[in-house]
Amino acid sequence: MNLNDPLQFTLLNQWQRGFPICREPFDMLARSLRVGTSEVIGAYTRLRDGGALSRIGGVFGAGAGGASLLAAMAVPAGRLGEVAAQVSSHPGVNHNYERENRLNLWFVMTGRSGHEVEHGLCDLEEATGLPVLRLPMERPYGVDLAFDLRGHGAVHGSRPWATAVAPVDAGDVPLAALLEQGVPLVRRPFDLWARALSRHADDVIDTVLRWLEAGTLRRFGVVVRHHELGYTANAMTVFDVPEDRVDACGHALAREPGITLAYRRARAPGWPYNLYCMVHGKDHTAVRQVLADAIDGSGLMRRPHEVLFSLRRFKQTGAQRFSLGLTADSYEEAHAAA
Repeated sequence: MNLNDPLQFTLLNQWQRGFPICREPFDMLARSLRVGTSEVIGAYTRLRDGGALSRIGGVFGAGAGGASLLAAMAVPAGRLGEVAAQVSSHPGVNHNYERENRLNLWFVMTGRSGHEVEHGLCDLEEATGLPVLRLPMERPYGVDLAFDLRGHGAVHGSRPWATAVAPVDAGDVPLAALLEQGVPLVRRPFDLWARALSRHADDVIDTVLRWLEAGTLRRFGVVVRHHELGYTANAMTVFDVPEDRVDACGHALAREPGITLAYRRARAPGWPYNLYCMVHGKDHTAVRQVLADAIDGSGLMRRPHEVLFSLRRFKQTGAQRFSLGLTADSYEEAHAAA
């Protein structure tokens, strides 16, 4: 992984949004950069193997299908490693961090339904003997934005966020699962998916484009791994905002430079906060400066809040809300053997 290489940097940074959705997407990128298709695929392969590239795929909007829930636990210091390992081992957990707070373990549980998510949380409570605080999302203001690696912060989408989007039809769930895994790094990745799903490639492409138009997919493109790219400091900041002001403050916060995530969540017993945001940076000082400017710019200076820096990353993988045991890698291997 060499981000001083102009090709690798451009392939990571430029196509976090607007990645070509066509029969030969890597050919299109190659023509725009005046290099060979094999160079593009090879560069993405090295970025994936080096950890900078999580995947090239879809980021689904809230309500598209499946379920997810932010959860937190207050874990005794002497048990943190043990409990974190138990949480990370659950297949539904895709993010698991230690954070600076009495609630020191924060994770996201995902599943194909709310019932499946709740069942997973109950399993963890039984296994650890510790209660789990449940913090469901009520409204997204800016979630899973692209990230400008030149240091300019979040790349905001052109459309406003909605609380509800067109859901994925039951017959399209296998395709949605593949989009979560990411496209195979081959010349015609959508053809490979089409064969695996017994569909025509044009039908697969049309479905993805329709999801983007409807907001079912918030974006389709490169998903980077911030930590591996040097953005090792991240802070979740939580605010206590009156209900009649939270939406206005949330939208204002999401527009602030450097805010990578912003959303409203339900309050919980002993946890009065209802507005959340995330900032990623290369060090604590940079993150604190972004936060100070954003809090000032969005009129939140006088609202009670807490800043929870991450201390350890125990697990970070893509969400699996549609996962049915399908993986893009198996289809890539099949293609290579054909």
